[in-house]
Formats: sequence, C-alpha cells, structure tokens
Amino acid sequence: MMLTMRTAREEGFSLVFPLMERSFPPTERRTQKGQRALLDHPCYSYRILEDEEGTFLGFLAVWDLGKFRFVEHFAVNEKARGKGIGGKALQMWMEESDTPAVLEVELPETEIARRRIGFYQRMGMYLNDFSYIQPAMQEGQPPIPLQIMSWPKPISKEIFTPWQKILYREVYEAGKKGESLSH
Repeated sequence: MMLTMRTAREEGFSLVFPLMERSFPPTERRTQKGQRALLDHPCYSYRILEDEEGTFLGFLAVWDLGKFRFVEHFAVNEKARGKGIGGKALQMWMEESDTPAVLEVELPETEIARRRIGFYQRMGMYLNDFSYIQPAMQEGQPPIPLQIMSWPKPISKEIFTPWQKILYREVYEAGKKGESLSH
C-alpha cells in the first residue's frame, strides 16, 4: 500500500477529531472546542495519512517547538490497523527533520502500554528513565504520570526540563485556555 502524508490544519479537523475521540480516553485528549482552538497555533499541525486513492488512514498531531518536535496524538483508523501504516507514518515524520522528537507514553504497567513502547523502540525511539506528569487535558480531569520517549537518542532529565516547560506552556496551556499562545 502506498502511504502519503500531508500537512493540514482546519481542513483536517473533521477527519482527525472523530478518530481522536475513538482512540483516546477523555484524560488523554481535549474537548472538541479545546482541540479546535489549537488550529491557529503556529507550531501545531496534523499530518494526515492517506492511501493512493486519498482514503483517510490516520493522523499524527504534532508540534514543532523549535529545539524539539512533539507528537501529541497518533492514531491509525481501525480498519487500517495492523498493516504497517503506523510504522511507515512515524518513520516519514521523523525523517522530515533532524530536530529531536519526543512523545509521551503510559507507564509500562500493562501489556498494551508495553506493546506501544516496544513499537516506538522498534522505530528508533528511546524510553527515558525519569518521571513526567502530563497536565490535565480537560477541565476536571487528573494529571497523568507518563514517561517520555525520544528520538534520535536518549535524553536526560536535565535536557528535558527546559523542554517540559515549553510543553506545559505551549501545548497544555494553549488547549486549556482555548486560545493560541506564542513563544
């Protein structure tokens, strides 16, 4: 299967948000209003995944934050799972730039969490050994203890600490306030 990836903002929202709702629990995503508010942020975009006929297969919701890139959400359509699309898509995105990339993963306490971590490790990412708390994504939801994975190499807590401040300010505050923030 031929996979293409295109950058989108508003025009991709009607495809992306329903899959985001199906793929992530409320603690791991914003409300529709909060998610839509991010579309004006200059650092945020979607990478829409399509086959050769233009069929929507999935998306990466990503941030280009200067010193690093951040994958906030990544999902493949239910009908397209298990066909290597996720691996191809992540590889394509990582190859767009030499800028380091990070993403959050659940603690390796369940089989599904360990499988996700294994997938990202097979893609060349590293599970870093320091604690991290994801701020609440929606009003009334709790913060979540997670771990950070990085590419192209492991990172220390000292390297990540200034990046964490950027993530908290740009990624999490922007969605909560329903407005764009600039850095």
